[in-house]
Amino acid sequence: MYLNPDTSNSVKILVVGHFGVGKTTLISSISEIEPLQTEEEITEASEGFDDLSGTPNKTTTTVAMDFGRLTLSDTLVLYLFGTPGQERFKEMWEALSRGALGALVLVDPTRLHDSFPILDLVERFGLTYTIGVNHFEGTTEYPLDEVREALNLAEDTPIVHCDVRDQTSSAQSLITLVQHLMSILG
Repeated sequence: MYLNPDTSNSVKILVVGHFGVGKTTLISSISEIEPLQTEEEITEASEGFDDLSGTPNKTTTTVAMDFGRLTLSDTLVLYLFGTPGQERFKEMWEALSRGALGALVLVDPTRLHDSFPILDLVERFGLTYTIGVNHFEGTTEYPLDEVREALNLAEDTPIVHCDVRDQTSSAQSLITLVQHLMSILG
C-alpha cells in the first residue's frame, strides 16, 4: 500500500472475531457516521447453534455486517466492515473480504478456543491482521505474551489490549493495524 500524501486514500478494513466478542460495539464506539448495523434479536432458532454461555446477557446478533467510517488523517479514511461471528454466517466472509487490506481480529481471552476458526478464515483469505484483546468488565486482563502463546501467533503479529466500548482504545487498535499494514506494504 502506497499512501500518497497529496491525495486521500480509502482503506477497507474488516473487524472480525467470534460470536459476542465486541465487533459491533467497536464499530459503534469509533465510527464518525451513524453505523450501519444488521443486528437482530436472538431467537429460539439459534439454540444449538450459538453458544451463549460466554455472553449470557446478549440479546442481539449481527446477521450480515456492520459498517462504519473513521478518518485517521487528511489523507487516510478507514471503511470498517464488521463480520458476523457465527459459523452459520461464514459465507458472508468471502464477499466482505474482497478488497479488504487487513483485519483487526478481536479476541476474548476467556474464550480463546473460539478464535481459532476466525484466525483460519483470516489466513485463508490472505488478510494481514493484528489482534485486539478485548477487555470485558469484571474480567482479568491477561498478559499479551500469554495470549500470543495461547493463540500460537508469530512474533511479528501485533497484539494490543483494547476496550471496544472506549473510543480511544478502539482507535488505538485500528491505528496499530494501519501501522502494521504500512510497515508490510510500504
